[in-house]
Amino acid sequence: MSSPAPRRARCGVDLANFGPAGQPSALVELARAAEDAGWDGIFLWDHVARIEGDVDVTEPWVALGAMASATSRITLGPLVTPLARRRPWNVARAAVTLDHMSGGRAVLGVGLGTLRGPEFTAFGEEADPRVRGDLLDEALGLVREAWSGAAVNHVGHWRIDGVRFLPTPLKPGGIPLWAATESVRGRPVRRAARLDGVFPTGIDREEIPALVAALAEARHEQGLGELPADYDIVVDQGEHPGPWEEAGATWWVRTFPWDTPLREVRRVVDAGPPR
Repeated sequence: MSSPAPRRARCGVDLANFGPAGQPSALVELARAAEDAGWDGIFLWDHVARIEGDVDVTEPWVALGAMASATSRITLGPLVTPLARRRPWNVARAAVTLDHMSGGRAVLGVGLGTLRGPEFTAFGEEADPRVRGDLLDEALGLVREAWSGAAVNHVGHWRIDGVRFLPTPLKPGGIPLWAATESVRGRPVRRAARLDGVFPTGIDREEIPALVAALAEARHEQGLGELPADYDIVVDQGEHPGPWEEAGATWWVRTFPWDTPLREVRRVVDAGPPR
């Protein structure tokens, strides 16, 4: 069992797609500012309705496309999209479109989504977390099949009859996939081990080595070999990347509470990564 060699963590900004930042024009300006200030990535939440009540909400994929067109270097993607409540072929298409618009800078973060508020119940979406886990795994398989360029035939919760999805992603092997987890063990970790990165939320810094070890073990158990040297550990806690980098994180993301005024977000973004 081995873990990825330590490497300098890249720094990103993670923004809500609702509230003060819920206007596409604001997100485009923040993407430009983040790139100019030396950040490595800018990411968006993916929500359709909120427990906080009636607030402006922007569609994240449309906004990410505009952000890609306004930048040339910075990595972009949803962090995270609840894949179980989206049609996987639409996500596969959207991600490839973003990939091509950005010249290969897209990533796709996925997770179960939150049951706090009306996001699932108000739309008649599946609420049971175990069932949503099944849907997430099925959808991930479909997304990867769609990216292969081969005809997709699938019967399950979703059905696809012999459809080819072109163009394919710019990178061989597809767009990097990151999976969220709130634990250092169990099904979310086994899922993340099959992908290109993990996004641990609510996990202490001291638990990162245990998470890396669990990911390596899960890969071996699934016959996937060693944890790749370029596997991503993406964290969104703390005020500085240094301690997390030492623990094994490869991305440190500055997440803002949804109601942070835009002037405060811009002040932090303009200051650049806290190195």
